[in-house]
Amino acid sequence: MTSQLTPATGVSSASGSPSRRTALKAAAAAALAAPALTAAAAHAAPAAPAFLHGVASGDPLPDGVLLWTRVTPTPGATPGSGLGPDVAVAWEVAEDQAFARVVARGTTTASAAADHTVKADVRGLRQATDYYFRFSCGDVRSPAARTRTTPATESAVAGVRFGVVSCANWEAGYFSAYRHLAARPDLDAVLHLGDYLYEYATGAYPKPKHVVRPHMPRHETVTLADYRLRHGTYKTDPDLQALHHRHPVVAIWDDHEFADNAFPGGATNHTPGAEGDWPARMAAAKQAYFEWMPVRASTAGTVHRHLRWGRLADLHLLDLRSFRTEQVSVGSGKVDDPDRTITGRAQLDWLKSGLAASDASWKLVGTSVMISPVAFGSVPAHLLGPIAELVGLPKEGIAVNTDQWDGYTDDRKELIGHLKDRGISNTVFLTGDIHMAWANDVPVKAATYPASGSAGVEFVVTSVTSDNLDDMLRVAPQTLSPAAGTAVRAANRHVKYVDMDSHGYGVLDVRPEHAQMDYYAVSDKTRRDASSSWRRSYRTRSGTQAVERVHQPVR
Repeated sequence: MTSQLTPATGVSSASGSPSRRTALKAAAAAALAAPALTAAAAHAAPAAPAFLHGVASGDPLPDGVLLWTRVTPTPGATPGSGLGPDVAVAWEVAEDQAFARVVARGTTTASAAADHTVKADVRGLRQATDYYFRFSCGDVRSPAARTRTTPATESAVAGVRFGVVSCANWEAGYFSAYRHLAARPDLDAVLHLGDYLYEYATGAYPKPKHVVRPHMPRHETVTLADYRLRHGTYKTDPDLQALHHRHPVVAIWDDHEFADNAFPGGATNHTPGAEGDWPARMAAAKQAYFEWMPVRASTAGTVHRHLRWGRLADLHLLDLRSFRTEQVSVGSGKVDDPDRTITGRAQLDWLKSGLAASDASWKLVGTSVMISPVAFGSVPAHLLGPIAELVGLPKEGIAVNTDQWDGYTDDRKELIGHLKDRGISNTVFLTGDIHMAWANDVPVKAATYPASGSAGVEFVVTSVTSDNLDDMLRVAPQTLSPAAGTAVRAANRHVKYVDMDSHGYGVLDVRPEHAQMDYYAVSDKTRRDASSSWRRSYRTRSGTQAVERVHQPVR
């Protein structure tokens, strides 16, 4: 349930800066709560109300932000159970970590109808300001967390910095990438580009012998109760909690929030009859997502929406699952059919209109699947099979992944033509999905690039934990991928960088003169204490529509 704002009065306008110690305290608090739902016998929750799943914020605005938490009111009121009484939940927002200067407060109700999740869409805050928030239920308080509002819509902004992540599979490893982002005090927000969770049964992906930690429920998520429990399991992770306690998160969904290769009529990983009715399953997944994520739903009940950071950056976020035509088989000859769509007509028109009307220095587009065309025909034969499996290609190596924009070429052609014909510059596509890191020019015509030029650039971040090339082949990182990456770049001149082995995250630094993506890798996804190191950096300078390598990360 979403609550209404009650402003506090007589408060100071001073604002403190968060310290790294705040994030560490939040992580520690989350770690204490985490065991409550992660073990098989973890349905026993404390007798008193508890905040076992942390708190979160998202979708920041110049004057507000969306706050989220989940209350466990009684021992049996576990996620998806449908059990537990309604309880009153209070929230407050302050300018300081000690909550001496409270600027907004309110109350709402947590009920089983919303799985005891609550949201507060707080307004009346100051622009570009750090705030601290917490919830309480009776005498029990949640952990305190930090969030940040965006600059005024028409203000000049010197810079903005985002963490960028995607593809976090609980069973494949630990979320140390989130911990390292939580420890950074320099981020304005974190962009999550999809596959926040995975729907599979235990041991389906990865195989049982490679499962690092089992998730709940152990069977595939099909019902509303299943999706709620899977979301609840994820939000017991201490590193994920730390991320949400430190930064506002801006998220979109991809397929695994529903089922692999989802579209409105079904999914590759959905068996009609045995797994029920697909529309009901998709509706259940969406309901659980909006209950458990700090995301404002659009009026159509999807995740496509627009956020802005002054006159520096417009961010258009896409929903590429709710409106697309069914994927076609590779080699069918139908990928160029103008009646096929990945965005849907209304969403594509909305995106085109927003890009054309934008007066921001940079036009950022959050897209869950890669827009750049990619051919794999020259990859060595012993690597082609695993790469094909990873990105959804046939093992014969035909150069189309029909789940990406490659399977919907008319939409891509229309969008790229729009950027070129309208003279829209400084468009940066931000992408997840395929468990690899890429830096690409987005060619106007791939076959004649670079002569035909590019319409923008694309930065793709690798997975937090989901398997990539070295995991699939069970070899040490960087054993085989350098050769495969060289072959991919040779066949795709617009691809400037590809890393098929690392797990980690990106940090996107946007300034009037450039947009730069720094790629970071974690040392070992199977270790909770994995370290993080900078791998590569690429940037596009204003007006160039081209990617270039940079030899150090932003400071």
